[in-house]
Amino acid sequence: MKIFKEIFGRVFALWAIFVFVITMLLFLIPFFLFCYFKSDPLKTIRFVSFSRVWMDVFYFFIGSSLKANGRENFKQRETYIVACNHHSYFDVTVTSPRIPGGNKTIGKIEISKVPVFNLIYNVGTVLVDRKSERSRSESFVKMKNVLSMGLHMCIYPEGTRNRTNEALKSFHNGAFKLAIDTGNSIIPAVIFNTGKVLPADKTFYLWPHKITIDFLPAVKIESTDSIESLKKKVFDIMKAHYENGTRDK
Repeated sequence: MKIFKEIFGRVFALWAIFVFVITMLLFLIPFFLFCYFKSDPLKTIRFVSFSRVWMDVFYFFIGSSLKANGRENFKQRETYIVACNHHSYFDVTVTSPRIPGGNKTIGKIEISKVPVFNLIYNVGTVLVDRKSERSRSESFVKMKNVLSMGLHMCIYPEGTRNRTNEALKSFHNGAFKLAIDTGNSIIPAVIFNTGKVLPADKTFYLWPHKITIDFLPAVKIESTDSIESLKKKVFDIMKAHYENGTRDK
């Protein structure tokens, strides 16, 4: 049975790439007509709206489903920093389309070099070269600008994919420094099962599965908060939710 799953996992991966490319090329038509040549924040708001439809179609054809809970935690006319766990490259197909309203995600600059896809990726992403101190500093300023435009900012505080058996890896400071500097509340977001769809420890493998993202109540920034205390508060909330929810997902 295991060997058959390994074989079909590669078949599904090939099919998913085919579907992704075809749907992306179709997505480029409304993308260029209604998004690309606009200025922000309208550019990103329209991009995210079309991305939701694109990802719904993509998920349907690869045999997976996506459910978002807790969208009511995003209050109208409020802008949030969304802190999300990170198990798989698939996570970005969940967060950006399902966060209510326009939003951008922090992402690696290397992916922006992929032809054609880079046109889309660059619109929805604040790019950062993690090897460059200057790039990290510039990305922090860009994230502040994203929030000031009324767009949500999605950050994976673990930094890289969690390949461990723990619920979460330790968090970096960036999301929490951003929250304290700007005063924007943090919405903890917990994704389930993307690591089963696209495992970090397998090469060229995909397995259809139900995916869920839970948006939790906002964590408001208090005058007494430090980066460390805020980081621990959000970490504990997300860890408890992931451990409690894993049994039901």
